[in-house]
Amino acid sequence: MSAMFKPVKIGAMEVGNRFVHSATYEAMATENGEVTDELIKRYSTLAKAGTGLIIPGYLFVHPLGRAMPKQTGIHSGEMIPGLKRLVEAVHENGGKIALQLAHGGMQTSKAFIGQAPLGPSGGLRNPMTFDKCKEMTQDQIEETIHAFSQGARRAAEANADAVQIHAAHGYLISEFLSPFFNRRKDAWGGSDEGRFRFVKEAIQETRKVLPDTVPVLIKMNTNDFTPKEGVTPELAKKYAGWFRDAGIDGVELSCGTFFTFHVVRGEIPSKEMAMALPGWMRLLAKLQFRKLRHACGFSEAYNLPAAEIIKPELGNIPLMLVGGVRRLSQMEELVEGKYANLISMSRPFIREPFLVKRFREGTAAEASCISCNKCFAAIANNLPVRCYVDGLPPL
Repeated sequence: MSAMFKPVKIGAMEVGNRFVHSATYEAMATENGEVTDELIKRYSTLAKAGTGLIIPGYLFVHPLGRAMPKQTGIHSGEMIPGLKRLVEAVHENGGKIALQLAHGGMQTSKAFIGQAPLGPSGGLRNPMTFDKCKEMTQDQIEETIHAFSQGARRAAEANADAVQIHAAHGYLISEFLSPFFNRRKDAWGGSDEGRFRFVKEAIQETRKVLPDTVPVLIKMNTNDFTPKEGVTPELAKKYAGWFRDAGIDGVELSCGTFFTFHVVRGEIPSKEMAMALPGWMRLLAKLQFRKLRHACGFSEAYNLPAAEIIKPELGNIPLMLVGGVRRLSQMEELVEGKYANLISMSRPFIREPFLVKRFREGTAAEASCISCNKCFAAIANNLPVRCYVDGLPPL
């Protein structure tokens, strides 16, 4: 049997194979953040196709942490019935599901949330919206940590198999962890230990409200790729050891922030990406995107070099590797060689929801996604996530 089709334990949860749907913003929720039938269909299809663990797109835990208009919420009890329907649909089709908890931090807009976005430090300007963020107060920090724990409690009420705390991609927790974003001098910054405090307390508070049967996962950056040094592979290695000590059950490795395009690699659809911005910003945005084309070109397994540094720090904690792994043979090599325990994918599943089934049946040896990234541009324009290789519809 292929190593990719062997079951694996993540905490108390057993996953039937090594394939993970990495959290992907779907632009499919209602204006209030509620689950829709369209969202349920997407994930029930992935479960039916044999995807072992499904992590839907980031769920905002607090209204001020909502990053996109059609983002799913877990910020109030009103969200639970829809989330329960989503979980049941995945379970009915044989899959496991982890709900990802997130706060957008400064990666949202004043026009959207009605006030200046919040971050660990004030004065930083979002390069996509030009909004300056406001430094969080002690009370706001404590309120937000509580919001993460309550989001986890609602996930458990919805019968999710696990929760994943989003600490990557330049969102709030990622910002607290990064020396580039977190320039505080108090107990919430000023040192690696101080910058780690927010996520450490979020994990502790989340643990208190969850049954022992519900694992807590973390998604972390291996490299921020910010203009000045943020999280690097060496700092990520240190954080990984601290996540192990904090009792995390599984770690997914990723990279990049909204300051660059490094979250995904391949083509940069600059025209389509710029369409999501106000007219006066579009020319400048196109020029900036063009400058990133070489640095963000596609390469296989682009988070693997960092994973080789980080994995030894995790001990027996399963590692999920995302980013540029498209060939089944390479996936098997990574798992058999103990570089990773599970393989996460996003864009390949957008193009081919039945990819795992095709791998199992031998009708595919690699994903057919060509990394045109037009799906990425589509969701930036609030179009539902799907493969747009032939171009976006008129906006």
